[in-house]
Amino acid sequence: MTGISRVTLIVMDSVGIGALPDAGLYGDEGSNTLVNIARAVGGLHLPHLGRLGLGNIEPIPGVPPAAGPDGAYGRMAERSAGKDTTTGHWEMSGIVLERPFPTYPHGFPPEVIAAFQERTGRPVLGNKAASGTVIIEELGAEHMRTGYPIVYTSADSVFQIAAHEEIIPLEQLYQMCQTARELLTGEHAVGRVIARPFTGRPGSFQRTANRRDFSLTPPAKTILDLLREKGLAVMAVGKIEDIFAGRGITAALHTRGNMDGVDATLRFMQGSERGLIFTNLVDFDMLYGHRNNPRGYADALEAFDRRLPEITAALRPDEVLMITADHGCDPTTSSNDHSREYVPLLVYGRPVRAGVNLGTRRSFTDIAATMAAFFGFTFPAGESFAGQVLSESLRRDW
Repeated sequence: MTGISRVTLIVMDSVGIGALPDAGLYGDEGSNTLVNIARAVGGLHLPHLGRLGLGNIEPIPGVPPAAGPDGAYGRMAERSAGKDTTTGHWEMSGIVLERPFPTYPHGFPPEVIAAFQERTGRPVLGNKAASGTVIIEELGAEHMRTGYPIVYTSADSVFQIAAHEEIIPLEQLYQMCQTARELLTGEHAVGRVIARPFTGRPGSFQRTANRRDFSLTPPAKTILDLLREKGLAVMAVGKIEDIFAGRGITAALHTRGNMDGVDATLRFMQGSERGLIFTNLVDFDMLYGHRNNPRGYADALEAFDRRLPEITAALRPDEVLMITADHGCDPTTSSNDHSREYVPLLVYGRPVRAGVNLGTRRSFTDIAATMAAFFGFTFPAGESFAGQVLSESLRRDW
């Protein structure tokens, strides 16, 4: 054993840090979520992330390199094909996908829609790739008049169903999503089916926080499964439980945004369980990246940075904090979809040697391998960096 009893892993959803070498294959040349936002707003103020070593990974306007970073720092490349939420989270849990999930830039084929309509008993509106907020404004009034759900997708592998909460109650919407999930298998096995409820009236529709994701079940054992088998807790915050279809999770808190996600993380940190706290902070991606809003994205980053001292203060002496991302979503480009990027990696805590440069990791699976090493066992995928970051006394034990 290494003397580490808990890891808190926070995923800043979509906070990429530079285009991957194959970004051109995805139309993402020049994407750099963090740096391009910083340039667009005249510099980011992230003193606490900067102190951990964020500015040491790559020059970021407003976030200078720390002379002596408090944490270990580096970046990770995604080895899996794709650039979506499920792929990124699954890879950091130990699964590499050789083929990307299917996407539908021209809408879903007739056989998929026909089967969905037959099972739900309702025609659908939309069936095209679109921004969620735009398609709700476009079709919301017709939806309210007819009661037909709005089906749409994006550049990602998603089947999204939007419905007004007064027209199709939440439980009914969730059942429609479950029906779609059951239908979308084989060649049409999309990564996620997403419930997108909204409220309001034409001209002032608003999406609510009652979103739910219905993911595929991971195709192989993840680090979450292994931790649970070893009798350790796996505490999920935000959409983590949905991304893993509940598998490997021992407790979950669904949240209504970044700050609620920080609050939920802190609640778990106040407990005594050994194991993993796995948090996704979705606002960066959902509210600002997809809506090409660099100012809002910058404000969200700075808001999280202001909360970071609460998280570091809550760390136990034998706990490690990791902060990373699952992909990019550069709001300064013409695209409003995810971008194929490196992601930052920050590691901090009393057991961690300060100032260690972890370089460029070849795969997100290094997180799974490292967590396994922290708890005294091995994982078949990834290259552990535990030996690089652990303090000398813990390395002797390890």
